[in-house]
Amino acid sequence: MRFIDIEIMNFRNISSQKVDTDCEDIVLLGLNGMGKTNFLEAIYTLCYGSSFKTSVLKETIQHKSPSFFLKADFVSDLGLKENISFFYDGVKRNIRLNDNEIKDRKELVSAFPCIIFSHEDLAFIRGEMSERRRFFDQTMSLYLPSFLTLMRNYKNILLKRNMAIKSQEYMLLSIYDRKLATLGFEIMSERKKAVDEFNEIFPSLFEKIAGKNDLYISYMPSWSSAESADDIAKILEEKRETDKIMLTTTTGVHRDRFVIKDSNGNFVQSGSTGQLRLCSLIFRLAEARIFTKKSSRKPLLLLDDVLLELDDEKRARFLDELDSYSQAFFTFLPRENYFSDDKKNVRYFNVSNGEYRLEPVL
Repeated sequence: MRFIDIEIMNFRNISSQKVDTDCEDIVLLGLNGMGKTNFLEAIYTLCYGSSFKTSVLKETIQHKSPSFFLKADFVSDLGLKENISFFYDGVKRNIRLNDNEIKDRKELVSAFPCIIFSHEDLAFIRGEMSERRRFFDQTMSLYLPSFLTLMRNYKNILLKRNMAIKSQEYMLLSIYDRKLATLGFEIMSERKKAVDEFNEIFPSLFEKIAGKNDLYISYMPSWSSAESADDIAKILEEKRETDKIMLTTTTGVHRDRFVIKDSNGNFVQSGSTGQLRLCSLIFRLAEARIFTKKSSRKPLLLLDDVLLELDDEKRARFLDELDSYSQAFFTFLPRENYFSDDKKNVRYFNVSNGEYRLEPVL
């Protein structure tokens, strides 16, 4: 999948512009605050129906404007020319794929596999455990759309179970326990497979780029002793008294742990800030590789000023390994150019105050 052109109206600091993006690599050059990240955010919003910068989509509407509009022509994996549009009036989303309204954003994830590399990615390395769960769940949802439905159903039953506990409707717990156990066991099984596959790719990538060869991911399920949904149902029953006291479900896949380890133990505790930031980049790189391996498709990549802090050697190694994508958008500061002079199929845009001007020569 490749975007041919992208039209943006009243999104962030972008008033109205249509940008020709019919190229494998697009580089946005400009000072901070000029609109480079806003362009990537607009693309991400088309791909996911939401922003990677804020959970409040209304914040992306340009000041004093009532709405924003995004539209793009693209070439599908089958080589067909299609289009996607997104209108948001501050209350309702209207997303259309070839003029057919998208009701469930799960359809977007399947049609537009998109991976963002940003400074905020450091959160799923050294942040709360929920951030790492979110990363692996997002990775699985890219190549396994049914996993997204599975997680939605689990969260729905979990919410109902917690409400039953808080309202002391204990007679409902047996029903919810069975449903939660069935969904939870399936999620746990998929996560185990996902981590095994991640560990086939991530450690070798980290060694090639960072020179450290002992990193891996340890998956530590909350229901680690369970070998079936029946086992989980028994655990939930045994934990009911504790759950009643705590007024919540104290065990489950919503409490699973993913730990980055090396020969010294927990890498988050021993690694330097530079190593952890590089680790977050390689997580995303591994995510792209796994998606291609599992789906035989290549994702769209958005890289937002993430190469600046790497030294020249690691940056070159990273770019050498950055190969599993259909199209990539990079943001660089002025005078930055990390590509070799002989790189083909790359287009540069100078970015200033939400305007994107094609640069024929750097």
